[in-house]
Amino acid sequence: MGKKGDLSDFERDMVVGARQAGLSVSETADLLRFSHTTISRVYREWSEKGKISSEWQRMARLVGADRKATLTQATIRYNQYIRRPHQVPLLSAKNRQLRLQFALTHQILPIEYWKNHLWDVVECEICIMVV
Repeated sequence: MGKKGDLSDFERDMVVGARQAGLSVSETADLLRFSHTTISRVYREWSEKGKISSEWQRMARLVGADRKATLTQATIRYNQYIRRPHQVPLLSAKNRQLRLQFALTHQILPIEYWKNHLWDVVECEICIMVV
């Protein structure tokens, strides 16, 4: 079989699964119609590094897009979408709008009114309980 390009994650999972099920390299190659070399390489990467996906393709695309980027810049760009942000906003846009709306509608009430109330936030709706 000729070159087909890189394997998808699903195809790599199939190779690893077949090898773990006890099939030999030849049996796996015949079953999945991949070369013996491909089967051996994918299984070796998985057993040594625990790696199934081909992340090097993504890195090659990023480096090719900006060849003058430094190693630090390329690494930052590579890891940009992998992690969640360290800090998320405390208020979502919807909650900010609800708070502003509540404040505008209740700003005319005197301070004595608020001294007798407890606040409770239930499912993004502000409930006021009179004490």
